Amino acid sequence: MSGFEIIDFHSHFIDPSWDLPAPPAGGALRWGPIFARIRDEAALVAEIDSGDLAGRVVNTPTALFAPEAGPEVHARINDQLAALQGRHPGRIHALASIDAFAGEAAARELERALGLGLVGAFVDSARGGRLLDAPEARPVLEAAARLGAPVFVHPVNPEPLTAQLAPYGRSGTLLARGTSNAATLVALLEGGALADLPGLRVVVTALAASGVLLPAAFGSEELRALLRRQVHVETMGFSPAILRALAETLGPANLLAGSDWPIVSDGPIRERAEEALRAAGLDAAERAGVGAGNARRLLRLPAAAEPLRPAGDRDRPAAGRGREPARSGPAAAPAATA
Repeated sequence: MSGFEIIDFHSHFIDPSWDLPAPPAGGALRWGPIFARIRDEAALVAEIDSGDLAGRVVNTPTALFAPEAGPEVHARINDQLAALQGRHPGRIHALASIDAFAGEAAARELERALGLGLVGAFVDSARGGRLLDAPEARPVLEAAARLGAPVFVHPVNPEPLTAQLAPYGRSGTLLARGTSNAATLVALLEGGALADLPGLRVVVTALAASGVLLPAAFGSEELRALLRRQVHVETMGFSPAILRALAETLGPANLLAGSDWPIVSDGPIRERAEEALRAAGLDAAERAGVGAGNARRLLRLPAAAEPLRPAGDRDRPAAGRGREPARSGPAAAPAATA
């Protein structure tokens, strides 16, 4: 397996300058080590140093320490992420922290952050009762499409569903969070945002599988075409059954290796990831794409080899450092995250 490379698209990091809240009641054993590692830059790059990973795509989840973050918080985070990326060139690729529901101000912050060299956007799936088809989110989506910046749409804890499912352990929590992720994808599909913005590329987590599979099974051919052109899914959990279904629906070129470090997965993942992809029926070229090639293509990173390319992706503008934009038009206790 020595030739199989992984760029982990789903990696979290919080700069040590931020204060984290106490772990939730009864959660110290789980969250204490997570909080220690999520602020540890050496831990972030340890698997890269060891050769298990070729790189990480990094975000800062404000839900864990600043759920009501204002524009100054996001700007400070983005400056920190740019500095982190600069300390690890070619190994750390950072996504701008953006409040997608903050309208034009958030769109301006995205453009500023991309000017710092960040390679995409990281946004929450929902805010209260609003999904990403809300009018306030449209300026960020339009800016991302115009600037060629992929948008990683992360799960949140929706209420009242989170409270309703809390008695059912980790499965209940993941179902609630996955529902938020899937629901906002369906809103982007059925609400017209993806059709209106053909340059927009969104990434959801594997928890959102129902938001891919149900529209593909019961929707129109137009929806299926939008999914294959504009939607990517990362692989957290490394379930062969889920990966097989997603690969059949979207195509292997739309899957991205991701582990949800250090929350769901903490440690080496290369062997486990390749075994899962092989069990899902992907051939060597498809596995190489999911491992690293598809992320390099999506983020416009230097390519080690030519990756698989989804239809309609060849003319998308590039985002990030050195790239020309397109010319067209106190903290709360941590929410569970994935």
